[in-house]
Amino acid sequence: MDQERLNALETALNNEMKEHEFYMKNAERTANPLGKSMFKQIAGEELEHHERLKELHKKWAANEKWPDTVPLTVHQTNIKDTLAEVLNNMDKTAQSNDDDLAAVRVAIEFEAKGMAYYERLRDNSSEPKVKDFFGLLARIEREHYLSLKEAEEFFIDPAAYYTRMEHPGLDGA
Repeated sequence: MDQERLNALETALNNEMKEHEFYMKNAERTANPLGKSMFKQIAGEELEHHERLKELHKKWAANEKWPDTVPLTVHQTNIKDTLAEVLNNMDKTAQSNDDDLAAVRVAIEFEAKGMAYYERLRDNSSEPKVKDFFGLLARIEREHYLSLKEAEEFFIDPAAYYTRMEHPGLDGA
């Protein structure tokens, strides 16, 4: 079972680095302020996940057990706050293109798979520290997923997105 989890950890390491590279490439590519900000922030968070997993993998491989000394936390994501701030300060006429929407949709798929993967690792463990760590990563991937779904909505129809976010009333006020 431990070798199986170690192999799963290696897969997670590879996935986090691929995602980091994908987000950085798209942050550099896009001219849209929302896309640029969102992709940069998620890229940084994926890199942090990779570094934590790499540290964990190194100690686990050396000791052949879950290490006691690895910090089992990562910075909490604040991607929703970042998106709200960018949208509030962004030129409402800023354009996105089909590449932005395509990148967001690929990222949504990454995050959904990552979330499911970490949930599976969490659920297949009986050790509380292991469950907590992979549960945390699953929750962060879920936050990325939800934020990307929101960005997808924005890229599809910015006017409808702003209307929904401004909570217009129909009471004539």
